[in-house]
Amino acid sequence: MMSATVMNTLEGAMPEIPPWRKGLNRVLGHHSLTLGAVLLLVILFSGLLAPLIAPHDPYAQDVTQRMIPPVWQEKGSWDHVLGTDKLGRDYLSRLLYGAQISMIIGLAAALLSGVIGTTLGIIAGYFGGKTDSFISYLITTRLSMPVILVALAMASLVGGSLQMVIILLGVLLWDRFAVVARATTQQLRDAEFIASAKVLGASTPYILLRELLPNILSPLIVVVTLEMAHAILLEATLSFLGLGVQPPLPSWGLMVAEGKAYMFFQPWVIAIPGIALMVLVMAINLVGDGLRDLNAPQNRS
Repeated sequence: MMSATVMNTLEGAMPEIPPWRKGLNRVLGHHSLTLGAVLLLVILFSGLLAPLIAPHDPYAQDVTQRMIPPVWQEKGSWDHVLGTDKLGRDYLSRLLYGAQISMIIGLAAALLSGVIGTTLGIIAGYFGGKTDSFISYLITTRLSMPVILVALAMASLVGGSLQMVIILLGVLLWDRFAVVARATTQQLRDAEFIASAKVLGASTPYILLRELLPNILSPLIVVVTLEMAHAILLEATLSFLGLGVQPPLPSWGLMVAEGKAYMFFQPWVIAIPGIALMVLVMAINLVGDGLRDLNAPQNRS
C-alpha cells in the first residue's frame, strides 16, 4: 500500500489539465448540449454553404417539373432529391437557402431584443427607485400583451419583409432579457467590486459596461438561445399567414404555407420544412438547456 508521501509525489508529478480542456470535457460530458450543438452547426453550415452545395437555383421555376415527389417515393428523381414544389422549384435547394433565412432572423431578432431588454434591465436594477418602477411598468405592460396577436397586427400594418420581420420581432421579444438583467443587476449592484470601482472614481457608464455587464452575460446567453427559437417560430407563423417573409424568398414557414393545398395528397410538401423547423428549434433549445445546466452554481466547479 502506497504511503501518503508517495501518493502526493505522484499527484504533484501529474501534468495540470489546461482550463480550456476542462471546459471542453464539461461540454462533451453534457450529451444533450453536444447533440444540440452538432445539429445547430450542421444547419448553420448548410445555410452558409447553400450557394456551393445547393443542386439547383432555389428561385428557378419549371412548371414541367412541378410536384415531383422525393427520391424515396415512386416517380422520385435523384435530380431532385427532396422533390419540387408547385412551381417546379427544387425543394432541397429551397430548404438549404431557407436555413439562411431562419438563422438570420433568429440571431438578428435575438440580438436586437437583447440590446433593448438588457439596457432597460441594467438601468432598472442599478438605479432603482422611480427608474425601476417605470421600467418595471414597461415590462409588465409588455408581458400583458400576447406576442403573436401584436405581431400579426403590426405586420399587417407595416407589411412583410425580411428587414421588417427582424425589427418587429426584436421590438417584441425584449421582456425576458429585461427581467433577467434587472434581477441579476440587483444582486450585484452592492457587490464589493462595484463599490471598489465607485471608490476609485469610475464613471457610471464604465461601471455598467465594464464591471456589471460581463458578470451578468452568462444567464443572458441562455436567454438568447430561447429567444432565437421563439423568433424563428414566430417568423414561420407570420410567413405561413402571409404576413412575414414574402415570396420568392425560401422561408420554411412560407414553404409550409405554399404546400398546404397539397397536404392530403402529397404530405411531404409540408412535412419536410416542418421537420426542418422542428429540428432547428429543438437544437437551439438543447443548447440553451445545456448552457443553463453548465452555468448552474452547483455545476460550475
